Amino acid sequence: MGPRGWGGHRSVMAAVRAAEPGATVSVQPGTYTENVVLDRGISLVAEKGAGTVRLVGAHGPALAVHGGGTVRDLLIEHPNGEPAVSVTAGEVLIEGCEITGGPLQVSGTANPVVRNCRVHHTGEVGLYLVGDSTAVIEGCEIADITSAGVFVDHGAAPVLRRVTVSGTGGHGLRFTGSSRATVQECEVRDTGAAAVAVDATAVPRLTGCHVTDSAAAGVVVTGRAGAPGRGQDGGDGSRPARGEEDAGGGAAGVVLRDCRISATAGDGVHVTGQAVVSLLNCRISQTGAAGVVTAADARLRLEGTAVSDTGDTGLAVGGASRVEVRRGAVHRAGANGVYAADTARLRLRDTVVDESAYTAVHADGASRLELGGCELRGTPEHGVRGAGDALVTVEDTAIEDVGLAGLCVEGADLTARRCKITKVATGVSLTTEHRPLLDGCHIDGCGGVGIDVAAETSALVVGCRVLNTAGAGVYVRERATPWIVDCSVTDTGGTGMVVRQDAAPRVHGLSLTRTAKNGLYIADGGCGRFDFCDISDAAFPAVYVGGGAAPVLRACLIHDTEEGVKCEEGSEARFVGCRAKNVTTGELPDSAKDPAAGTTTGVGSRLPAIVGAAGADVGTPDTVSTDGAEVREPTGEDLAQVLDELDGLVGLAGVKHDVSTMVKVMQLVRQRTEAGLVAPPLSRHLVFAGNSGTGKTTVARLYGRILAAVGLLSRGHLVEADRGSLVGEYVGHTAPKTTAVFRQALGGVLFIDEAYALTPSGQGADYGREAIATLVKLMEDHRDNIVVIVAGYPDEMERFVGVNPGLASRFTRTLVFEDYEDAELVRIVDWQAARHQYELPEYTREALLAHFGTIVRDDRFGNGRTARQLFQRMTENHARRVVEMTAPTTEDLSTLLPEDLPGAQPVQ
Repeated sequence: MGPRGWGGHRSVMAAVRAAEPGATVSVQPGTYTENVVLDRGISLVAEKGAGTVRLVGAHGPALAVHGGGTVRDLLIEHPNGEPAVSVTAGEVLIEGCEITGGPLQVSGTANPVVRNCRVHHTGEVGLYLVGDSTAVIEGCEIADITSAGVFVDHGAAPVLRRVTVSGTGGHGLRFTGSSRATVQECEVRDTGAAAVAVDATAVPRLTGCHVTDSAAAGVVVTGRAGAPGRGQDGGDGSRPARGEEDAGGGAAGVVLRDCRISATAGDGVHVTGQAVVSLLNCRISQTGAAGVVTAADARLRLEGTAVSDTGDTGLAVGGASRVEVRRGAVHRAGANGVYAADTARLRLRDTVVDESAYTAVHADGASRLELGGCELRGTPEHGVRGAGDALVTVEDTAIEDVGLAGLCVEGADLTARRCKITKVATGVSLTTEHRPLLDGCHIDGCGGVGIDVAAETSALVVGCRVLNTAGAGVYVRERATPWIVDCSVTDTGGTGMVVRQDAAPRVHGLSLTRTAKNGLYIADGGCGRFDFCDISDAAFPAVYVGGGAAPVLRACLIHDTEEGVKCEEGSEARFVGCRAKNVTTGELPDSAKDPAAGTTTGVGSRLPAIVGAAGADVGTPDTVSTDGAEVREPTGEDLAQVLDELDGLVGLAGVKHDVSTMVKVMQLVRQRTEAGLVAPPLSRHLVFAGNSGTGKTTVARLYGRILAAVGLLSRGHLVEADRGSLVGEYVGHTAPKTTAVFRQALGGVLFIDEAYALTPSGQGADYGREAIATLVKLMEDHRDNIVVIVAGYPDEMERFVGVNPGLASRFTRTLVFEDYEDAELVRIVDWQAARHQYELPEYTREALLAHFGTIVRDDRFGNGRTARQLFQRMTENHARRVVEMTAPTTEDLSTLLPEDLPGAQPVQ
């Protein structure tokens, strides 16, 4: 047929009506202004020739398809912007056509195939895919559209394959409603709005696509796009739930796989609302703003995805969003490489962040940031910076070539484990009210200080190594109170460790060697405790103590250095059991043997002996105490000596009997083991049940030494902990914190006071239960090299042991610490008096006995602590009484009288 009737029919529609189902209608070149309807499987094709078949719609679509058929090589247009082609049902093939003036619309349940067509200048939309249609669009070009190139709405589930969309005033691809589109190997370029926009509950899957030259963002996903439907599991809040994943690739929500997004004026990818998105093996580059942004309650997973050359931050995570990155990369960000803010949660695993203009990874607000196995390098600012109320965890991460600090904390909390920090200005800078943890970190090649602990900051630094610093290895500023355990500082351009005024570090097992200045420098007014430290090869005095400084050094070795110790006038340093070896000058200060303590002391220091008074504040020479933790080294005493100390404790007859029985069992265990016999069962772990001040901690110290003396523990030292030193503040913080404390107790005793605080009554979800689970596993893994003692009030301890089957099976023996009788409390006061060179006449003891009989034994009664406090009050009253005397005698200065008791009437 032809336009002038040269064929068999005068119009296309007439030929279609006359054709049988399955027939082919061949159309001669020309312009046909009519509305053609295909509803019977007719094939409509342009006749091969020199011209174009132009089908122009009048009122309604130029071509309407309600059934099957084929349409090939036609130019189809509508002058009024109405759909040029409308497909509402059937399996039609539209191939090699040009569609203009109005969109191609697919609706209803239609499932057409549109192949190798060009759609252009169609008004608002190029392709409009709605209803429950399942169109396949292949090899098509969509260009010069006023608004959206492809608009997919309602429940449509099209497949777009090798489609090019360009020159749109709005979005290139727009997915909304509950549509489920599959987009493969498509290109979207030169768009006036976001190249790809997804909202509502749409879930498109894009594979192998290229998005470029957008005047706005590359991809924007909002609403609940990709989110799990009603009844589905939303996951734990930290990553997309497994229930959201597909069977093909394990990706959740809206998926972009093997896609490239480049040359965007705005963000590369922007995810907000409650959307769930996965970016797999994608490349995002040359963005005018950020590379990837999340906000609100969005969930985003990036795997194998690289972001590079961004005008702003590479990856910005805000709002309450949750983001997980694995095997990713962020290169050459115009601001921060990675930035987390608000209450966002971000995990980075095996990810590289390099050459960012600002800090590589920055956490602020109340965000939670976790890095594991990452590489951060090439930034003029910090490697990782935590500010505000952020909580930052960094593990097994390398930080290199950083202009400021490798790890910087300014108000935030930090846990850093097994990190390697090299070629930085400052290794670690800590300024916070929290207590950050550095565990097993390696810091090498600092332009300044290795570890800088700011004023009024505390920290736990365990098993770290600092070397090759231009400045000090460790710098502890005013009023800082870090705990530093089993660390080393080597080859510093400055002092090994600097302690400023009023700082009070707790240091155990620190090695300081080859320092260009002092090994240990304690400024005027500084203090702290330094146990079992090794200091050598210092260019200046190995240990310098300024005026007014009052540090305590116990069992330290100073060796192989020119000058050992220099103490300025007015210093109050104490050297207990320290040694100097191969030191030319500056030997240890004049020391005297304290016959009571059996320890060499110096600088006017005289420490009390370990004396048997239950609940006594003994302050033994081999003890290092910290906030919530106490580490004690064994003294090398034999079993008989330790048992004598136990027997010398006031009261506690039942406890002494139980311990004596256990010692006999321990000795039998050793004898049977040496004879090759099976050992009898032994309750290694204990529950100490008793009220406050009944000597539980004192007995725990002795118990550790007893176990070491009989060969069941390698060291016998004591690590004292409580809820604060075991339980973290957020998910993932408790286990590392508990493990760090447990590690210090290996070979000795871990003593957990008020252990029931780990399981607060009435609180179902509490991180204390995680600490208990961690302890139970560690006790099993190290069952032959540690003893755990849990202590507290009797009723509470019974409840505590019952909360976890693992606890009940490990704590099978309870030692009950009875309250002290009045006469026993008098003996404790008597011991305190003797220790401090006071005399208690018999009539004063009688007055004491009567006084204790009047004290109410309620929850505030402190047993041994009450006795010690009473002694202190008596010395204060004694001082007020004696200071009024004109010429007090030695007896007056040392004798406590009944009138020195609190509330006693003065003698007239």
